[in-house]
Amino acid sequence: MCRTSVGTRLYISVLSVFVVFAVAFIIFQHAREREYKINTLNTRLQDYNERMMESLRYLDDRSDKALDGYVANHYIHGLRVTLIDRSGKVVYDNVYKNYKKMGNHLSRREVREALKDGSGYDFSRVSSTLNQDYFYSATYVPQCSLIVRSALPYDNSLAKTLRADQHYLWFSLVAMLVLVFILYRFVSRLGDNITKLRLFASRADHNESLDTEDLVDFPGDELGEIAERIIKIYKRLQKTKEEQNILKRQLTQNIAHELKTPVASIQGYLETILENPNINEATKEQFLQRCYAQSQRLTSLLHDISTLNRLDDAPEMVDFDVVDVSQMVSNIVNDTALQLSERKMTFSNMLPDGIKVKGNQSLLYSVFRNLTDNAIAYAGEGTTITLSAVNDNDCWRFTFSDNGVGVPHEHLARIFERFYRVDKGRSRKMGGTGLGLAIVKNAVLLHGGTIKVSNNLTGGLRFDFTLRK
Repeated sequence: MCRTSVGTRLYISVLSVFVVFAVAFIIFQHAREREYKINTLNTRLQDYNERMMESLRYLDDRSDKALDGYVANHYIHGLRVTLIDRSGKVVYDNVYKNYKKMGNHLSRREVREALKDGSGYDFSRVSSTLNQDYFYSATYVPQCSLIVRSALPYDNSLAKTLRADQHYLWFSLVAMLVLVFILYRFVSRLGDNITKLRLFASRADHNESLDTEDLVDFPGDELGEIAERIIKIYKRLQKTKEEQNILKRQLTQNIAHELKTPVASIQGYLETILENPNINEATKEQFLQRCYAQSQRLTSLLHDISTLNRLDDAPEMVDFDVVDVSQMVSNIVNDTALQLSERKMTFSNMLPDGIKVKGNQSLLYSVFRNLTDNAIAYAGEGTTITLSAVNDNDCWRFTFSDNGVGVPHEHLARIFERFYRVDKGRSRKMGGTGLGLAIVKNAVLLHGGTIKVSNNLTGGLRFDFTLRK
């Protein structure tokens, strides 16, 4: 079934509202114009009545002849003048002189309004006496107890006078045509955008290519810009998703590769022990020790993978509390004292007392412990590890460095990547999981900080990072 487009429905709806408004405006303006002209004519006749009232006050002779003379001297074409007393009896009429045949005029609208409000009018009423349409305007003269009523015949001349000006009709029509054209252009652009967005949504839903000509050019307005940006954002998200999928595949392959080595070693040692029941105790003890070492490495690897997954998938689930970094680092120095001694290394802890930040105890411990373990493993014998911090408004700036061998410049950009090893053989021999520095970076970012790595000018590796207070 063919559905009417959103643009068409919007166009019809807005156009309908505008047409209704335009018609209502024309009717209102027509009525207002007509009312204005009627009031203008009534004011003109009321002015005539008031001038005649003023003359009646000074006229000693109110005979038909004298009144006819006044009307003749103040001539208005087709004017009919009637004097009516308070009882409704006609006492003078310049057109019809048989007053006895003229009925009582108290029921006339203009007469009732004049007695009540001082003046009144009636529009286009047929005279029962002359059987002709008249426009009546009456004024009450309390001093004379008379009602002066003037009337003009409702002929073609008067109808033309009262006819509303048609210029505003033409103006309204032209304005409506202009607005209809503007509305059509606007809705047409909107319809184009909606059509392209619908095409984009359909192709995205069916995983079809979006790199086609009909999704390139959009109208050069805000709506077109929004539609264009939506498509660009979607393409960027798709690209990011593809990159994430590639990274996940690489990560899965790396995890499988890293797990394979300790598992294969454990399996090999155990198979040797099982297949050789008469193996001497010293050799068996040696194989079991190696199995235990590989299981420890496997445990460390799984723990690091779990930590990274927690940072990636549910960072909002990490609990934050006040952490005493100074005390934590002191504990790490004590815990690694034996390892440092074995490699003739020195840990120069230059942190001031009482450094406290809001963070996760376990993750912050991983940051400083992994950096320490990394330096112990790779800096070299007889080197010195230095840790310092500077208070910088809302954060602490830490510098963790050593004066060891450093890292070749080409490897620095990738040193935080998961399972990336500068020297793969040596790294595995040292027992590293290849995830320590990845955990360091993600943990620092989770705490609202930044981290960068560089080589010291005098040799060795240097990490500069921040932690919010």
